[in-house]
Amino acid sequence: MSRPIRVAIVGAGPAGIYAADALLKSDAAEAPGVSIDLFERMPAPFGLIRYGVAPDHPRIKGIVSALHQVLDKPQIRLFGNVDYPGDLTLDDLHRFYDAVVFATGATADRALDLPGVGLDGSHGAAEFVAWYDGHPDVARSWPLEAEKVAVLGVGNVALDVARILAKTADELLSTEIPPNVHAGLARNRAREVHVFGRRGPAQARFSPMELRELDHSPTIEVVVSPEDIEYDAGSIAERRAAKHVDMVAATLENWAIRDVGDRPHRIHLHFFESPVEVLGEDGRVVGLRTERTELDGTGNVRGTGRFTDWDVQAVYRAVGYYSDELPKLPFDPVSGTVPNEAGRVLAADGSHQSATYVTGWIKRGPVGLIGHTKGDANETVACLLADHAGGRLPGAVDPDPAAVLAHLREQGVRHTTWEGWHRLDEHERALGAAEGRERVKVVEREDMLRESGA
Repeated sequence: MSRPIRVAIVGAGPAGIYAADALLKSDAAEAPGVSIDLFERMPAPFGLIRYGVAPDHPRIKGIVSALHQVLDKPQIRLFGNVDYPGDLTLDDLHRFYDAVVFATGATADRALDLPGVGLDGSHGAAEFVAWYDGHPDVARSWPLEAEKVAVLGVGNVALDVARILAKTADELLSTEIPPNVHAGLARNRAREVHVFGRRGPAQARFSPMELRELDHSPTIEVVVSPEDIEYDAGSIAERRAAKHVDMVAATLENWAIRDVGDRPHRIHLHFFESPVEVLGEDGRVVGLRTERTELDGTGNVRGTGRFTDWDVQAVYRAVGYYSDELPKLPFDPVSGTVPNEAGRVLAADGSHQSATYVTGWIKRGPVGLIGHTKGDANETVACLLADHAGGRLPGAVDPDPAAVLAHLREQGVRHTTWEGWHRLDEHERALGAAEGRERVKVVEREDMLRESGA
């Protein structure tokens, strides 16, 4: 093949951009060269960082600077506001490209089989995160009448949800939150947030930095019960095996032995409490029932038969994300992933689906931090390039870069570009500057398209 390898990447979040970076750093980028088109259903790039990271985490959002450097490369084009499969089908992609990499991530809430989970006032964390991050496809308002709230889960998303619920709106005004989110949070009545985990401190999945940040707000008191600081042989082994586990446990221990202060809002971190039912009256949440658990020696827990009813008026489920099924690709509904072998998509008969690959959460499930997707991308791209070198890619029927542009025009698709993102970025920064902030995020899709010049 004398021309560059044409690769389509579906999803312009960190996973997709890391895959593009891996291609650009490969030997193939020198000869025969690579030509990469990134397709993103949102008008703006960066996926999880723009619509999944809490607005008061500027350090994590700083990853955008590194991603910018990748997207600035001339071998890459960005096509925003393009939906798979509505605007481009798999057949279309294989017609225009030698290989297709899906990096679509996970945006929905994993289901939780719990009585009462469908009551009014029971929410999925992913929905709430999308609201406070200004996602254009969710409602512009959020019900925040509950004074006492339960959050189920002991991962970083649970911490984000608890922190946003417990902070004042004015504390968050220095961030990029849009006006509708600030107005909604200003009406928030939450004063107590209870975070529940069914196992112990050594099994919590918090990152040490995220956990410590919970205690930085001048309006939030973080409370841990001394009774919840307990370890068995399995827990001690976990602490010794991983520094971050030990750091999390040590932080929780320090909070458990200190005196409780008088900050107006409280976040209670509860361990060894397994949710068994969301309690309701007249269709609304009025409480949460948990069963006390105990360690069994291995780091796992068993129920004790002792139950507690907690007075809460809202419940947020932060038990994990779940990927959307992708048409024309196999899907494992248990793991919420596309079956694959090192990134090569596996057909039902176990063979490799020709020239089709996955990376990121759609490949391995929604676990790990943003940086962990780099390893996924490197593995997937290595397989793609090995298939190319081995003559296993059938090749695009119409590889001319202009062909996909013509197709989108014929379909009437208004797509944004990398240059358009720079225009939107400048507009959001100007909105922020007028209020003494770094940025104010634009929410409406039509406004994003207009400011992007689409």
